[in-house]
Amino acid sequence: MIKMGKGQDLYKRAKQIIPGGTMLLSKRPEMFLPEGWPSYFQKAKGCIITDLDGNELIDMSIMGIGTNTLGYGNEEVDAAVMQTIRQGNMSTLNCPEEVYLTEKLIEINPWADMVRFARTGGEANSIAIRIARAASGKDKVAICGYHGWHDWYLSANHNGSDDLSSHLIPGLSPNGVPKNLKDTVYPFNYNDFEGLLEIVNSAEIGTIKMEVVRNFGPENNFLKKVRDLATKKGIVLIFDECTSGFRETFGGIHKKYNVEPDMAMFGKTLGNGYALTAVVGKRSVMKAAENSFISSTFWTERIGPTAALATLKVMEETKSWDIITKKGEKIQKLWEEVANENGIKINISGIPALSVYTFSSKNALKYKTYVTQEMLKRGFLASTLFYASVAHKEKHIKLYGEALNEVYRDISKCENGNEDINALLDGPVCHSGFKRLN
Repeated sequence: MIKMGKGQDLYKRAKQIIPGGTMLLSKRPEMFLPEGWPSYFQKAKGCIITDLDGNELIDMSIMGIGTNTLGYGNEEVDAAVMQTIRQGNMSTLNCPEEVYLTEKLIEINPWADMVRFARTGGEANSIAIRIARAASGKDKVAICGYHGWHDWYLSANHNGSDDLSSHLIPGLSPNGVPKNLKDTVYPFNYNDFEGLLEIVNSAEIGTIKMEVVRNFGPENNFLKKVRDLATKKGIVLIFDECTSGFRETFGGIHKKYNVEPDMAMFGKTLGNGYALTAVVGKRSVMKAAENSFISSTFWTERIGPTAALATLKVMEETKSWDIITKKGEKIQKLWEEVANENGIKINISGIPALSVYTFSSKNALKYKTYVTQEMLKRGFLASTLFYASVAHKEKHIKLYGEALNEVYRDISKCENGNEDINALLDGPVCHSGFKRLN
């Protein structure tokens, strides 16, 4: 049994002085194991995280929210960053790496001609929307999927119904978002081309923004139909690849489906944990940025582009996208085998490198909490999802499978009525969505 306490105590302090407790909602302990999650780290290397109590935990969960596909602390990437730190990160002059990185991203995506950089996915999404609106001359946007926290996106929940609940983020309120943005953003469901067509025919849509794939892939030539519709109507088509980029191909997952957008965003994986996002696009659209105001001091720092260049080099040399896809496939197969062995019904979704499962049970959320609780006792950061990295070795997957099987035996007893899940939980049940904490 591992001993904890420092992380939990620090989080109690944090909730008194940080609204929401953490900077990122997805990292709230309540999303994993309320009152029991270690919350903070002092060291991360490979797929091992050391918490504040000195426990070394195998990360079989979200790997920095999907940022570290090369593993924590990749030596080549970190060496490039350290050299930059020694030479200077910020200056009155611009860093040349932003030009080198632009050229590399255009090489990877030959349909694109120009690039703008930011540091977060939300920033990249907002930049892309501003450019697209400037290019199209139209304000209204049709969206599918998750695209950040900014006003333009959350305004969809002013439309009269909780429109974003079906787009990944139930429980978020648009408080603070101007109400006059109502009816500027129109959500549509993935693979529902007729629904999108109805929006385009009824509203003056200038931009379609969507994730290429999330939990499942396109059906009935969905992406091609969207592309053809955007071309026919003179609509700017944007693919948000902040999450999916560089996980199944060297570049965007749109390459897998042979559909090219007018713009795309890349983030998360691009810097292997260092902050860098990119907006790439066709010259005909991107030139509109020159007639709008898009600028920020720290978009000019040097560490992000340097880390991205090094990350792309390692990715290309190792074919990391292939490695993490195969590891994700192994994990999905493992989940199926463990569930079947114990008579548990689960539903698996997501691309292999970003896998998630849910329990088919009225006690699904309690079982999810129990998995996290018991796997933590066995030395794993684990929930019902797995973000793959090249640092996950066969030994980690084997140990994870053995531990998970033990936990599933208890869940099986609960499903069969031989145990009470409530009696097995050491604390509160994890949250199903984002809730107010303070």
